[in-house]
Amino acid sequence: MTENSLRIGLIGTGRIGQVHAANIAANPDASLSRVADPFIDGARGVAERFGGRATADPDEIFAADDVDAVLIASPTPTHVGLIEKAVDRGIPVLCEKPIDLDIARVEALRPKITAAGVPVALGFNRRFDPAFAEVRARVAAGEIGALEQLTIISRDPAAPPADYIALSGGIFRDMTIHDFDMARFFLPDIVEVSAVGTTMFDAGARAHGDFDTAVVTLTAATGAVVTIINSRHSAVGYDQRIEAFGSGGSLQVANRSTSLVSHSSAARVEARAPYEDFFLQRYAEAYAAELTSFIALARGGASDSSSFEDGRAALILADAAQRSAQEHAAVTVRFA
Repeated sequence: MTENSLRIGLIGTGRIGQVHAANIAANPDASLSRVADPFIDGARGVAERFGGRATADPDEIFAADDVDAVLIASPTPTHVGLIEKAVDRGIPVLCEKPIDLDIARVEALRPKITAAGVPVALGFNRRFDPAFAEVRARVAAGEIGALEQLTIISRDPAAPPADYIALSGGIFRDMTIHDFDMARFFLPDIVEVSAVGTTMFDAGARAHGDFDTAVVTLTAATGAVVTIINSRHSAVGYDQRIEAFGSGGSLQVANRSTSLVSHSSAARVEARAPYEDFFLQRYAEAYAAELTSFIALARGGASDSSSFEDGRAALILADAAQRSAQEHAAVTVRFA
């Protein structure tokens, strides 16, 4: 922490809130000034570990004179109201995805965000993964020619609890939404969505009318095609891969292993350690870089942070995928 560090108020101290708290504490240009959670013991625990004053009332953060920016890591239904409070007070805000599960609430907030000019960033941290960002930069530089196909594979190690599925908004709004943002990171001009979803193994998904297996095809205005492959389970660990294919070649990002050491013997050759187990490990660097970018944004500098418009666009794609999977038909999308 430096003398001029950005003083951040954190709302929400669950699993992802604790990740953000640790990154704020570790960043020399930031400090954790306030921590809010209705579960006050959670707020106190985070404050004791990473700094700041704990409260059960998020409104205290917005009224405080020692808060320069707000990071929202609370449950999705609270996001719109908290973003609006931050904007009303002129406080830059980084909010976890999605903005909301209901696009109507997002559209209702949009004019205020546009008019206010207050920095609003969305937590699509995968844009900041060093390998993904490198591939995107090399594609943009023309290294593989015109981008024709983008393949995104994202499979979780295991399905979440059934009670989480019930409140998640479904696989497309909860899980695939990260992949929709990644698709737009490469190809922002998506015009059509086609999705297939099935329920093969997860009783929780079946009980709540959700899918555990999905494939989505996105078509860009250029004719380029994005294929997103999702599953709620993976026997090999957290499966996170990308291939960008163009007229002049391809670029791939492979899974990250827990070890660089391989073993060869008469029984097997180049046997390797398992892949990293979950998003907290796989995207640790990305979360830290996302915070650094938000600090720059809050200070009026250049930033690669995902915007409110990016969050809106990802939800539009998620809604289109849900409709396509249910109706077995392609859906045209417009972001204007």
